[in-house]
Amino acid sequence: MKIKTGIGQDSHAFESNSDKPLILAGVKFANAKSLRGNSDADVVLHSLTNAISSVTGKNILGEIADDLCQQGIEDSAEYLKCALIDLDEWQIEHIAISLECLEPKISPQIKKMKESIAEQCNITTSDVGITATTGEGLTAFGRGEGIQALTIITVSKA
Repeated sequence: MKIKTGIGQDSHAFESNSDKPLILAGVKFANAKSLRGNSDADVVLHSLTNAISSVTGKNILGEIADDLCQQGIEDSAEYLKCALIDLDEWQIEHIAISLECLEPKISPQIKKMKESIAEQCNITTSDVGITATTGEGLTAFGRGEGIQALTIITVSKA
């Protein structure tokens, strides 16, 4: 069996005065500030997409996602689908996600976020780990200026 590990990161600043919803891992957060971005700015799915790209060597965020945005496709789940296709015969064993932000509170939504990621990646929720921190306010994310996501993915193939 061959195993690979990938890492991905993404961050977005909060938008002021926007009606756009905050979406993390495909889950809408009620009464939360939205993130600035061409797409829905789902930092969790972007980070996961980048982690897969680090395994496959084919970047999705950038030219491919930009082309999709120009076609009106702003759902980050569509970018993730492109990355998942590139995994080919690699099987996802585990996804670990760490979020840094002051707001919104992530803990109440972790179960839904894990379910969303597991469904999109065709794995079980026990194969998805999500943690969150404010980082003691040492960064812009911990001070409430945006959200950062870091993802590590482990994949295998026979």
